[in-house]
Amino acid sequence: MCTDMAKKASAKQAEPMKLFYIFYNQERWDNWIKTLEGANFEPAEGEEVSEGEQMLYGFAEDITLSVLKIVRLYQNGRFTKDEAAEKLDDVELIVMTGLPDGELEDIIGSIQLSLLVLFTACRKYLDGEFEKDIKTLVKKGRGIDEENLEEALEVAANIGAAVVDGATCCAKYIKDDAENPCLFDEWLIEIETMSNAMKSLAKFDEEPGETS
Repeated sequence: MCTDMAKKASAKQAEPMKLFYIFYNQERWDNWIKTLEGANFEPAEGEEVSEGEQMLYGFAEDITLSVLKIVRLYQNGRFTKDEAAEKLDDVELIVMTGLPDGELEDIIGSIQLSLLVLFTACRKYLDGEFEKDIKTLVKKGRGIDEENLEEALEVAANIGAAVVDGATCCAKYIKDDAENPCLFDEWLIEIETMSNAMKSLAKFDEEPGETS
């Protein structure tokens, strides 16, 4: 009996410890919304970018980093594909469900539209089926009518998945002089944010039992 107990104890010690990292939660979203509600979206005299726009970029970047930490831990073998997909779903439910009332409704709605490519690209990467010829994909995406949202998103998601996989994109494809960038260009901008985030997470990992 003692031998059996010793075997069970040994087997339990050999099991990998569960990860408890909190990637994103409702409180974090609510805190950002509250901060943005108090921000000024009119540029100060002599400034091109307002305080609110700067905060908005930080808000979107924070979500992007949180999502890509999930993918990075999957790459490190900390999560299975199913576990990573489930955690991705959890964050998406917070980020993409509902809109705040008032002046922020349109602003956050625009951010959600931009972040569509983040979640779609990560799922495509986890599935392992995506194209990697970025130059061809960008050309194809730019040729799609904006009304064909799903088709354009599919192309952009391929680019995003390739970036998560290690490809370089998308600064040289972003039109700096475009006054009113199309949605595909907005997705390329988000993918460039994803690219920078993946570089910053190159050494990111989590010790079992760690919380954040």
